[in-house]
Amino acid sequence: MAISEFSAAINQVATERGISVSSVLESVQSALATAYKKDRKENGEEVAIEEISVDLNPDSGEVKVIRDGRDVTPAGFGRIAAQTAKQVILQKIRETEKDVIITEFKAKIGTIVTGHVFRLDNGLVTLDLGKTRTQGVMPSGEQVQSEHYRINQRLKVLVKDIKESSRGTEVIVSRSDPQFVVRLFEQEVPEIASGVVVIEAIAREAGSRTKMAVFSKDDKVDPVGSCVGQKGVRVQAIISELFGEKIDILPYHLSTEKFIAAALSPAKVTDVELDKENKRAIVTVPEEQQSLAIGKEGQNARLANKLTKWKIDIKGIVGAFGGNEQTVAQKEEAKENARIVGVWDSEIRHEEKPKSEEATEEKAEDSLDTQAQ
Repeated sequence: MAISEFSAAINQVATERGISVSSVLESVQSALATAYKKDRKENGEEVAIEEISVDLNPDSGEVKVIRDGRDVTPAGFGRIAAQTAKQVILQKIRETEKDVIITEFKAKIGTIVTGHVFRLDNGLVTLDLGKTRTQGVMPSGEQVQSEHYRINQRLKVLVKDIKESSRGTEVIVSRSDPQFVVRLFEQEVPEIASGVVVIEAIAREAGSRTKMAVFSKDDKVDPVGSCVGQKGVRVQAIISELFGEKIDILPYHLSTEKFIAAALSPAKVTDVELDKENKRAIVTVPEEQQSLAIGKEGQNARLANKLTKWKIDIKGIVGAFGGNEQTVAQKEEAKENARIVGVWDSEIRHEEKPKSEEATEEKAEDSLDTQAQ
């Protein structure tokens, strides 16, 4: 084989498999040592693999088998070695590829990659993740149940783990993990990527709604406004990637009371009482906003619990969950209290405008998907 032909062949294998030339050459040498041992055994001679070294010229492809410092390359060895070498080389290359995949994707755990769906089978979605023909597997538990995947669909996914299975080394990916939303914001919002704005807490019900609390290290940077973007362009890009999932962005407060109050947005909270021993908060809201605070099927309160890591009990100012008869004085008092937002920062403390009786919870939620809009 000419120098250029051998070098070209080695470089082609290395490039196609995404591995180094030195790894390919080591695989060839290992294969030839194995072939020599097999050849000697067929001739009635047992040879330990440790006694053999293979001298391989990387330019010309010339091979010499060295044993005890002597050239013991058998006549016609090249032809005999070729078949054995081919099988061993393929095996070694597969092992090297596996190591490359593990090394590359271990560094990518917790980051977003892009892939194409190429197989849907028994609830598993398998994606082609690119150059090394690496497969990403998205189990049903990491899928968003409201999303419908199709062959050749281009998807962004979060690299979650690397596992060994009967199918080999698998890269586990996810679209339902809350960190997927965090990484999307890091990609879309420069202030988060630079560390000026920090996502302090996030709670997600994948496919339906996410609540996210953000904090700015720079007083001149509005954390909510940064995430929303001008005319909502940043958050809308993420909502589009999530196929319409609602995202509530709210300011993070060091004060637990204020944080819990903000977490129940869009409902306006009038009072928060903390039971620190049991990590329970009793939250008071205007009676007409109880259903808004609780949310459809309890979702708003449930996400607030996850976001704050406090158990939240919600009650109205008057007749909480009781349906008791109210006096005129009580109704007037409730009306006055309903206009007060008692635990919010002074700059956003304001009287609430009277709400129409016809206004529904769903309209309020839709209009407040993001707090800054």
